[in-house]
Amino acid sequence: MTPRRYADMPAHPTTPRPSGSGDLRGTGRTGPTAREQAYYDLQRKIQLLLVADLETSKTQIDQLPPVQMRREVEERLQRIIDIEAQKQQMPLSKNERLALIARCLADILGYGPIEPLLADENVTEIMVNGPYRVWIDQRRGAMMQTDIRFHDEPHLMRVIERIVSQIGRRVDETTPTVDARLKDGSRVNIVIRPIALDGPILTIRKFAAKALQPQDLIDNGTISRDMMLFLQRCVEARMNIIVSGGTNTGKTTILNVLSVFIPQEQRIITIEDAAELQLQQAHVVRMESRPPSVEGKHQVTIRQLVANALRMRPDRIIVGECRGGEALDMLQAMNTGHEGSMTTLHANSAPDVLNRLEMLVLQAGIDLPDRAVRAQILSAINLIVHLNHFEDGSRKIASIAELRAGANGDGVEVVEIFEFERAGLDEQGRVHGRLRAKGTVPRLLDEMERRGYPVPPTIFRREARP
Repeated sequence: MTPRRYADMPAHPTTPRPSGSGDLRGTGRTGPTAREQAYYDLQRKIQLLLVADLETSKTQIDQLPPVQMRREVEERLQRIIDIEAQKQQMPLSKNERLALIARCLADILGYGPIEPLLADENVTEIMVNGPYRVWIDQRRGAMMQTDIRFHDEPHLMRVIERIVSQIGRRVDETTPTVDARLKDGSRVNIVIRPIALDGPILTIRKFAAKALQPQDLIDNGTISRDMMLFLQRCVEARMNIIVSGGTNTGKTTILNVLSVFIPQEQRIITIEDAAELQLQQAHVVRMESRPPSVEGKHQVTIRQLVANALRMRPDRIIVGECRGGEALDMLQAMNTGHEGSMTTLHANSAPDVLNRLEMLVLQAGIDLPDRAVRAQILSAINLIVHLNHFEDGSRKIASIAELRAGANGDGVEVVEIFEFERAGLDEQGRVHGRLRAKGTVPRLLDEMERRGYPVPPTIFRREARP
């Protein structure tokens, strides 16, 4: 695997890893060159001087607007660079000077070495596994390791502390994990020692600045045109939908795209752990759960928010993810006039959704017989849309299935309507296959037509092509 370099900046010095871990980037080197070390020492000295300089007028600077604050910090930084480079007798090239300014500003005002990754629209997830290993997941590619690194563990901890301070949280030995949302909507998870054995772990799932549209998913092979037409009519006809899949399969992305088909005049209430949905309708009410405080108080759960949403006259309720007892509340909402609601669920397959739902309903603490739980599921859920994340980095809708009563009227049957039929890998390692109909006509078509949203039955023929 070839590490990727970002921007025209000198790489961070290749500080050795702990004994036995080998060299950092496959270069055979185990330490920085003299020039890299001098550059690193100069940067550290300049940052310390800048921090000391800013402390002398901290109150005034803090009151400045963000753009003016950055300009003030940059002007002071450039003066310090000129003085220190001359003192150290270390002339800097234009690129080195620009890189030094960018790195210092990133460390003082931003997120240090990972700042370029946050600005890269192709990067969807950033995974920092200790100070010397930074991985990324890309929009149209597989996971890969970069050559971006932190100087050392204290450097990474300073960036982590800056992140948690901006969101009003704290992380230390007594609270070694944090799960929160950044100001731009990105989700961040932090784990530090003693839980993280090899150094602090920082995972950032970036918030997409521009929401994908239905045509985008058709163009990139996530879904076929026939499948999208069917899902569009299902949303318009107020069918209740569960989007399922494993971690990082694109469940929230699909939920966002399906929400495009909800009529503008409807009142939609969204409930999430970390706000990621990007609904475009005019009448959207967003709610976000709240974790307990350091003292273990003031927690607001997804289940509490779902119960409260029922009192807010919603036309539809969208829950970012059901992962506990709120599944029962969601089923009851779908069964009591809030049709057209949607949620996501972690599951390995469409049939596995049933087992997961039953388990989550039990977490509600209400003693219901299995038959009653299955009856709730059957009357509430119309459709399951299941996604897979393949080894080439692609994400596809692997199955669209309808829920039906069992053959003898007992239990719940999951019947596939569409599937992704895998054919293998090509020479570039890309997954080959086709999105196709299974030849089964969904029973909910009659109800959709009655509501004024017919679907041409020809799209369900087995020979239909994407």
